[in-house]
Amino acid sequence: MAEAKKTTAKKSAPKKVAEEKAVEVKEEVKVEEAPKKAKKAPKEEKKVEAPKKPAPTEARAIAYNVRVTPRKARLVIDQVRGKDVKVALGLLRNINRAASEPVSKVIRSAAANAINNFGFDEDKLYISEIYANDGLKMRRYLPRAKGSASGLVKRNCHITCVVKMR
Repeated sequence: MAEAKKTTAKKSAPKKVAEEKAVEVKEEVKVEEAPKKAKKAPKEEKKVEAPKKPAPTEARAIAYNVRVTPRKARLVIDQVRGKDVKVALGLLRNINRAASEPVSKVIRSAAANAINNFGFDEDKLYISEIYANDGLKMRRYLPRAKGSASGLVKRNCHITCVVKMR
């Protein structure tokens, strides 16, 4: 057992010497690298100015997949195109159509976007563009006589409104 202790002591001694040498080498390397970094001149930074974005002139709102056919929505939309926002909302309250509610929601949303996001004046807003495009088409089947069936298409529309200041 005494011999085993002696051999472990002999083995650990060279490791310590090797570790000390490694530390000295690392210190020497650090000393050499420091002057090199100091010699490098700092590069001049070129300031690139980003082009300024133009001020927004319009605000928009889009309602996707409104459960009204585009043809019926266009009948309502044609009544309010080009009118002031307040006048258009007053007209939509009195139009007795299924599409008048979703159209008025889109107009109110576009006006709110213009006021809150871009700081437009509420009294000067008018509807510059408003349109209804085809949306999702749900295909269903309707049972018919003698065990047959016929197709049925339930149409949706996307309503887009753009408001600007006069």
